[in-house]
Amino acid sequence: MALFDAHLHIIDPRFPTAANDGFTPEPFTVQDYRERTAPLGVTGGAVVAGSYQGTVQDHLLAALRELGPTFVGVAQLPPDTSDSQLRDLHAAGVRALRFNLHRGMTRDLDAQVQLGLRAADLLGWPAEFYVDSRRLPEISSLISPLPRVAVDHLGLSAEGLPALLDLVASGARVKATGFGRVDMDVADALRAIAGVNPGALMFGTDLPSTRADRPFRDSDADLVADALGEDLAERAFTTNAREFYGIASRAHVA
Repeated sequence: MALFDAHLHIIDPRFPTAANDGFTPEPFTVQDYRERTAPLGVTGGAVVAGSYQGTVQDHLLAALRELGPTFVGVAQLPPDTSDSQLRDLHAAGVRALRFNLHRGMTRDLDAQVQLGLRAADLLGWPAEFYVDSRRLPEISSLISPLPRVAVDHLGLSAEGLPALLDLVASGARVKATGFGRVDMDVADALRAIAGVNPGALMFGTDLPSTRADRPFRDSDADLVADALGEDLAERAFTTNAREFYGIASRAHVA
């Protein structure tokens, strides 16, 4: 299996972290990541900024330099980030914004959406939401102007799955990640999402699985393969995320 890991975190002790809800993570370096994923055939991935890493993205850029050009970054930024700063991040390999509603990092959603619209217009970046899908109906009108969005960790909630499927029907992607975080039957949710849009699912390890009830297991990939079948699983493992992040057509923006 060749895997584009659509969701991972690097926690480098060279860069400070800040407690979020009293939680401070243990280090998980690029070397740790490579050793942990050696059996998985990882060919690239998306390094995602965590709540405990704030909005200064030096840690993210360092991870991208070390991991190499097949990896992209998903940044967590303040709304007043300038166009020049966005271009610099793009040149360094960042390809998306993350809006973390679940951990309280996104307090002014209107302002964040405006940032997302600027980044989409300027650089073609999508916006990723860490949110319990039960909240999607209340925020759908706010996020609907964003041209491309994704929802992390299957939307977390079985109760919110119908709302998530409605969003998928409108073109949203879904991270097939964090199976130790959700309260649903994962296989059923995967089949439901792929049934609405075969291009929606993007599988990732969510390593190091901070604050999850259980960490990532290699068998989570087997679960996806068994639930979706060979063709849909291949899309979830590689093709969908590479297209979402524009890997095949990564271009420098001056």
